[in-house]
Amino acid sequence: MKKYIDTGKKDTRSGFGDGLTELGKSNKNVVALCADLIGSLKMDDFKKNHPERFFQIGVAEANMIGIAAGMTIGGKIPFTGTFANFSTGRVYDQIRQSVAYSSKNVKICASHAGLTLGEDGATHQILEDIGLMKMLPGMTVINTCDYNQTKAATIAIASYNGPVYLRFGRPKVANFTPENQIFKIGKAIKLQEGNDVTIVATGHLVWEALQAAEILNEQGISAEVINIHTIKPLDDEAILNSISKTRCIVTAEEHNFLGGLGESVARVLANNNPTPQEFVATQDTFGESGTPEQLMQKYGLNASAICKAALKVIDRK
Repeated sequence: MKKYIDTGKKDTRSGFGDGLTELGKSNKNVVALCADLIGSLKMDDFKKNHPERFFQIGVAEANMIGIAAGMTIGGKIPFTGTFANFSTGRVYDQIRQSVAYSSKNVKICASHAGLTLGEDGATHQILEDIGLMKMLPGMTVINTCDYNQTKAATIAIASYNGPVYLRFGRPKVANFTPENQIFKIGKAIKLQEGNDVTIVATGHLVWEALQAAEILNEQGISAEVINIHTIKPLDDEAILNSISKTRCIVTAEEHNFLGGLGESVARVLANNNPTPQEFVATQDTFGESGTPEQLMQKYGLNASAICKAALKVIDRK
């Protein structure tokens, strides 16, 4: 069984900041807009080195999206930055009308997603943003798993022509993917070969899925683990190839089970090869205040929950 090493816990938002820093040096058309959260989004370095390409919009997220859409007309590639809740729920009308409807080349970059925002509680956490964004025609939806992958994704989306929602988080998490990886939009990554159960995970749950696979392996269960960093477009082929061997699947995400990765996978299965599936996700609820670890434990978003789901779905074969 392949072992993955945590090279040192780092926050995924810093991966975004460092990716933006590189883009600032290599792509003169990249501009950055922020809604009064420069430090939280790790946009300080871009602002310092490229002040003429940085725009502090203030607490006016809807205005930020409108400005970004307008900038694309002049050939600029705008990266907007604020919390995921404010990047989507607060500005959904502007994203729909000004960005998605006209296919504007805006990169909506959203930090502090999911429960792991932690102590700020339900008003700042968001567990429905993937559903909101993936339903917009033409919107690409990316949810990265660690610092290295977030940095690579940030750099990659600058070369992609079209609207993108890039989702990442606040806490320091395991950093285990290759340092100099090439990020391929829409291409899932098989992290672990297995024959008994498929585990597809996204975001912070990818590392938990790998830990679950180790626990299951000790019980004689072979789990295939797939990192679904791009939720739309989804890599249907990778999912179908895996379940053709394992004949059952677990989906794991830091998001409501309604509208997230799990439902996208269920559609693929229903249309091609109906297969037993278990969902590791929040169960149609808001979050609450607590440390990221406490919340992931309470809402069943960890390796233990993935193991339980795997055992359950194997029994359903």
